[in-house]
Amino acid sequence: MCRFLFHITTLLILSFISNSAYSQQTDWNIEEIFTIGSVESIVIQKDHMIIAEHYRGSMNRNRHVNIKSASKSVLSLLIGIAIERGYIESVEEPISTYFPKYFEQNPDPEKAAITIKDLLTMRSGLETTSFRNYGRWVLSNNWWQFALNQPLVEESGGEMIYSTGTSHLLSVILTRASGMSTQAFANRYLFNAMNIRIGGWDRDPQGYYMGGNNMAMTPADMLKTGRLLLDGGRFDGDRLISEDWIEESISVYTRSNFNPYDYGYMWWRKSVNQYDVIFAWGNGGQYIIILPELGTVLSITSNLNNSGSRQYQRQIFQFLGDVIIPFLENS
Repeated sequence: MCRFLFHITTLLILSFISNSAYSQQTDWNIEEIFTIGSVESIVIQKDHMIIAEHYRGSMNRNRHVNIKSASKSVLSLLIGIAIERGYIESVEEPISTYFPKYFEQNPDPEKAAITIKDLLTMRSGLETTSFRNYGRWVLSNNWWQFALNQPLVEESGGEMIYSTGTSHLLSVILTRASGMSTQAFANRYLFNAMNIRIGGWDRDPQGYYMGGNNMAMTPADMLKTGRLLLDGGRFDGDRLISEDWIEESISVYTRSNFNPYDYGYMWWRKSVNQYDVIFAWGNGGQYIIILPELGTVLSITSNLNNSGSRQYQRQIFQFLGDVIIPFLENS
């Protein structure tokens, strides 16, 4: 009996030492991410279990952060719900359906034929309202009209032209189609079911919620959004979005002219270490990252006040390949 107890005690001590050393090494490696840009949090969930969670400064899992353009991916989910519930006919529906007075006063058959799908894939053909035009757009007295007034510089369905004005049109369409504000729609059909509470969300001069920027979420809620995608539209067993929409929205339709990333319905894709990576991305270093083959979701947030150069993008994905993926493969 004594020999048995000695054996069990020895095994427990060795296990504790081994696990502690492994945890310390893992924590040390994962925390190296805080040397990239102005990263303030990283949470990793594998097989529905939190396996790493680290914060810097005053950041924590329940603190709201402006996720910037990562909110475009959330908007994509809302459009899918609206189509499934019959508020919007299909992705092939022309935008002229939702802006009849505008096109009566500004007849343009090419613009009128732009579809919901063209907006979702950033292939409207309209001149961008981001980058050099962003300031003029957000200072205008009518955001959706400013976006529609942009000249066609490509054929609709052609080359990708990244533009937050394009995604904002989707928020306006969602509101007009449903008779609810974009946030009220999101609360009713998505956020309430996931116990997500938005911390803030900008509106345009007409009161439409900003489609694709300046939405505040917590790292915990970002992780929930990634889980929804990973689980094919289910959350805690409840079906919130069809698996078909998830598959359709993460398919590749175009490719960025500025980054080595593919694009679906406002979800980005790339390959890291031969693994498929699907992600929502907001300027400054806000990420919801899904690795389907590894059953893993990550949320990463960064301080926008110190975001600096966009060089962090390459470093984030290098860190994913050098540190996080090997860790996941062995965990």
